[in-house]
Amino acid sequence: MLFKSRSAAVYGIDAHPIDVEVDFSGVMSMKDATFSTVGLPDAAVRESRDRVRAAIKNSGFDLPPTRITINLAPADLKKEGSGFDLPIAIGILGAYGSLQIKDLSDFLLVGELGLEGNLRAVPGVLPMAVMARELGIRNVILPEANAREAAVVEGVDVYPVRTLAEVRELLNSFAFGGQHAHPLKIQPGEVLNELQHFPLDFKDVRGQHTAKRAMEVAAAGGHNLLMIGPPGSGKTMLAKRLPSILAPLIFNEALETTKIHSVAGVLEPNEGLVAHRPFRSPHHTISDAGLIGGGMVPRPGEVSLAHNGLLFLDELPEFPRNVLEVLRQPLEDGTVTISRAAMSLSFPARFMLLAAMNPCPCGFFNDKSRDCTCTPPMIQRYVSKVSGPWLDRIDIHIEVAAVQYKELRQGSEGETSAQIRDRVLAARERQAARFGKVGDQQTTKRHRPVYSNAQMSSQQIRVFCELSSDAERLLERAMQQQGLSARAHDRILKTARTIADLEGAQDIVVKHIAEAIQYRTLDRSYWA
Repeated sequence: MLFKSRSAAVYGIDAHPIDVEVDFSGVMSMKDATFSTVGLPDAAVRESRDRVRAAIKNSGFDLPPTRITINLAPADLKKEGSGFDLPIAIGILGAYGSLQIKDLSDFLLVGELGLEGNLRAVPGVLPMAVMARELGIRNVILPEANAREAAVVEGVDVYPVRTLAEVRELLNSFAFGGQHAHPLKIQPGEVLNELQHFPLDFKDVRGQHTAKRAMEVAAAGGHNLLMIGPPGSGKTMLAKRLPSILAPLIFNEALETTKIHSVAGVLEPNEGLVAHRPFRSPHHTISDAGLIGGGMVPRPGEVSLAHNGLLFLDELPEFPRNVLEVLRQPLEDGTVTISRAAMSLSFPARFMLLAAMNPCPCGFFNDKSRDCTCTPPMIQRYVSKVSGPWLDRIDIHIEVAAVQYKELRQGSEGETSAQIRDRVLAARERQAARFGKVGDQQTTKRHRPVYSNAQMSSQQIRVFCELSSDAERLLERAMQQQGLSARAHDRILKTARTIADLEGAQDIVVKHIAEAIQYRTLDRSYWA
């Protein structure tokens, strides 16, 4: 007897359909009964035979002594994970005649089985639901803990289940019209709005007016930012509050971000969407594979988990230099490509880079209140861990000086995050009008949608960053005196465009260029 069910496997951040074919033949005795799985299964898939047998038995179903063969097609794709437990179990029940429904071509099944027959969550459910919609598969049956994640995809009916017995009852109800089947319905817009809350606020930051202004510019244009200052000056405090002034995720961005978090298995239980821009802060002991991604079947790393959000690297020179250098590709291209012998996968990685560092090992170089105890060779070794080409990819460099006592003790609070965020949103609206509505832009390998000034191409810079003659002369003088590169030239223009947008100015004038140039002064000349 042959019975088929449908499931999916995730490679990169996209799901691929998998047909689960179950065949059985009778045997004379229990010792001749076998359970074999073919189709390039990994260890977790091969071990499913024991979980499935126990789950079927403990759910109250009979499993006669037979020779069972499971084929996961197409057979040339490696199958990973425990999500095939449910389709395998349902295939076995269908082959033994325990299901009233005989055709499961319009159902996608995924879930890990416990020995009692209960269902546990699995990673990568959102890409599977997207795939089901694209293939015209109407119904998706999965563990209750994954249901909200899949239900944000319009065009499919998601049925949350808790046990194998419940899945059988649900499928049998479809044999009689499915009147008692009730899919879970979620409005994605409501999910995004109800989760907009930030516990940290810029009003708690005393002083640091220059740093807060730079953060506002960075948030408005999506620019990378580097903070240099002594210990205790507030660099980490500022960094943790930057998410509170970022523009909210639109639905397309939230869906793309949630797919990555779903595949990586870091999505919170019963969380339908990633509603906030991600804030990832890896420790400086992280490996290059942990940062970029890797594995036999590559999985996303921290740069992809920070997609559409922030990647914060605290104590920047403490990161191994080879780890920092692998960031060059995602900083330029917005993607990460990981190649293995069996496959090559690409992950999106368009993020704002936020970095913080001390100016020297002791932390007090150029500090007015304390003397630096480091020798020039010590400072040089410390600084050389961050290469010049790497620094070139940072739009904004700022010095975060120690806060004075009077500023710490002042009674009045500074601007709130909500006030700053209003200006950021106004600037983002001007950029959206300039680049066209995001939803109307088609994403291809050559043409990606532009969400902010920092993502402008060279061609767009020439169109949208025209300078007056005075601004042109100022930029030329700065380039010659500071020895800035062509990449730094483009980043100054992008930053100046954002500063103009914050003011509501149509043209880039001298004061915009002058402020943008000031954000490049903490380059190598800072340690000269």
